[in-house]
Amino acid sequence: MTPFGEKVRSLRDAKGVTLKQMAADLSISSAYLSALEHGKRGQASPQLIRQICAYFGIIWDEAEDLERLAALSHPRVTVDTAGLTPKATELANRLAERIHTLDEAALDRLLAVLDEAAAARPGDRGRRVARRR
Repeated sequence: MTPFGEKVRSLRDAKGVTLKQMAADLSISSAYLSALEHGKRGQASPQLIRQICAYFGIIWDEAEDLERLAALSHPRVTVDTAGLTPKATELANRLAERIHTLDEAALDRLLAVLDEAAAARPGDRGRRVARRR
């Protein structure tokens, strides 16, 4: 499941809406919505994200959070380290090799390190090296 899918599912659960009902209300197939939630399809389109926000009455910061989660929920990411240091390439490759072996605690620690590094450079949002296939 993707971060976006997890959020959509929690919104559905809180509202007491089934996947099938939500899909019908949004005029999309339940198979497509399920695939989005589980990361078996690419990212949701900006239009679908807006529809979901309207469906749940989400505005402002919550809508931005949902958009951010959608951007972080592409199931197949390519990391381009061209022009970066050898350490950056090593990190990308080692993460790709081992991500499936990491437990939730290890993932939390790695995410905290990334958040800490980003916070240390407040004026720099970091170079985006992740691309979607």
